[in-house]
Amino acid sequence: MATGTSKRFEFRLRPEAKQRIEHAASLVHESTSDFVRAAAERRADEVLLEHDVVTVVPAEFFDQLLSALDEQPQPSPALARAGDQARRVVPR
Repeated sequence: MATGTSKRFEFRLRPEAKQRIEHAASLVHESTSDFVRAAAERRADEVLLEHDVVTVVPAEFFDQLLSALDEQPQPSPALARAGDQARRVVPR
């Protein structure tokens, strides 16, 4: 019977997957339940971290970035020379 601090979680597995999990759990001397629970918790933490990451930047930096994106692009002389050279080496 589940206590107030734990809940039951059930799922089905292919027989070969169940055997692999049981074998892996035995190699690290853990119960199958502990092994699966730890693996599931670890994966859940990874996914949550990937989706909950928030990058904080100073407001001034963010405002400068938006202003730069609104500006008319200026051609780079070095990039223009590289493009000219590439067209001479690899004609269209």
